[in-house]
Amino acid sequence: MTGELRKKGKDMDLHAKAHQRVAPVVIAIARDYGADGHEVGIALSRRLGIPLYDNELLVRASMRLGASIDQLAVYDEQVAAEMMAFLPDRFDARTAADKLFGSLRSVIQDLGFTETCIIEGRLADFILQGNRNLISVLVTAPLDDRIKRVQTKHGTDFDKARKLVKRMQKNREQFYKRYSGGKWNLSQGKDLVLNRAKFSRESCCEIIARAYEAKCAEIGMPLPTPVEGVQIPMGVEPPVVETVPAAQAPVLAGEALASKE
Repeated sequence: MTGELRKKGKDMDLHAKAHQRVAPVVIAIARDYGADGHEVGIALSRRLGIPLYDNELLVRASMRLGASIDQLAVYDEQVAAEMMAFLPDRFDARTAADKLFGSLRSVIQDLGFTETCIIEGRLADFILQGNRNLISVLVTAPLDDRIKRVQTKHGTDFDKARKLVKRMQKNREQFYKRYSGGKWNLSQGKDLVLNRAKFSRESCCEIIARAYEAKCAEIGMPLPTPVEGVQIPMGVEPPVVETVPAAQAPVLAGEALASKE
C-alpha cells in the first residue's frame, strides 16, 4: 500500500510540474497492427531530429524491474493472461504483466513530462493526457491493406498474415482496455488520424511534422535542427532505402530489438 501511495504521489508531482512550466511537445503514436506506424515513427524522428522511443521503453522498464528483456517481452502490449484471470497457475503471468505496465507507465511519464520526443504505443496517449502539449496520433489503414503489408513484410501467405494481424490487433485493443480501466481505446482522443492506405509513409510523416511545428510555434518553443528533409512524393511511393548514413540516422535506441508493425 505504501509503495502504491508513493507511486501515485510521484504521478501527481509530474502532472503538477508539467503545468508549472512549459510542457514539452510530445508525439504519441498509436498504431493499428500492420499500418506501418513504427516506420512512420522512424521517418518522423529523422525529419524532426527528436528521439523516438519504442523498444527502448521495454529496455528501460526491464532495467527498473531488474528483469531481463526476454522475460518481459512476451507481455509487451498484451494481456493474454487476463483471459485466465481465475486460474491459479496464471497468477505469476498476471503479476509480471501488471508489473511491466507499471514500470512502462513510469518510464513514459518520466519521458513525456520532461523531454520533447516521439513515443510509440504502450497507451502513451492515455498516460500523458496531463501534458497539454501532447499531440496524439493514430496511424491506421483498412484491414486488407494491413494484411497485405504484413504478408509482404513477413513473406507469408494471405491467411497466415490475416490471422497474425487480427491476433496482434486484438492484443493491442485488450491492452488499451485493461490498463485504461476501460476508459480508452486505440482510436479515442486522437488529434490526428492518418490512413496509411491514402498517404505514403513520407506524407504521413510530413503531416505529423507540420502539426508538431505548428504547436512549437504556438507555445514559442524553438525547433530542433532537422536531421534530414522529407519531400512529399507526388506519385508512387519510392522504395524504402535500408542503408542510412550515420550522420543521417534517426535518434533511436534499442534498435537491436525486433521492430514493431
